Amino acid sequence: MIQQDSIIIFENVFKSYKGEEVLENIDFQIKRGEFVFLIGPSGAGKSTIIKLLNREESPSSGKIFIDGTELGTVPVDQMHKIRRKIGVIFQDFRVIKSKNVFENVSISLEVVGTSNDVIQEVVPNILSMVGLQHKIYKNPAELSGGEVQRLVIARALAHEPDIIIADEPTGMIDPRATSEIMNLLTEINKMGTTVLMATHDHNIVNHFKKRVLKIQDGKLISDRKGGSYHD
Repeated sequence: MIQQDSIIIFENVFKSYKGEEVLENIDFQIKRGEFVFLIGPSGAGKSTIIKLLNREESPSSGKIFIDGTELGTVPVDQMHKIRRKIGVIFQDFRVIKSKNVFENVSISLEVVGTSNDVIQEVVPNILSMVGLQHKIYKNPAELSGGEVQRLVIARALAHEPDIIIADEPTGMIDPRATSEIMNLLTEINKMGTTVLMATHDHNIVNHFKKRVLKIQDGKLISDRKGGSYHD
């Protein structure tokens, strides 16, 4: 039964690649303002779920809803309206190395037609929020791993999304930076943003005690509130 306050809904979703099923009957709902961990071993299907949410991929069958809109009904040239509701934090950062910190964040606003006056106001505020105001004109190569990840978070937040999807955001940074990133994501969630975070990190999941969706062999095998990570 679909709940009215659900901002993300997977309804009997299957996904196959070249005849091989990678997701089988995935069915869950995430309420507005929730923080949810998506866990499971490599190859379980976590990244496929993220690609489906951002419509980099489409399901073989089933339905996916973002804020009440079924993605399969949205024309490709209108998907930008849905993507404005979503900020994605990629594991491999995907920063533009030829652009400085300010430009890396501003480009996410430029592509949705934000005026230059608004960009000049919003970007410094976002960078201050993630603690990068003093690195505004630095290039990514001059930043630490944790700082680059904070830059990626700033870029994801710039257009004020309703949902943050984080794909292994702590997978390539050290423990101190991991703590900073998790505290930042927690604060973002407290402001009302829904967070879905894919992770392999047992310690993070066990420490924060949020709802946990566990994927294994393309199936959702458990959905626990205040759950922990057990293999």
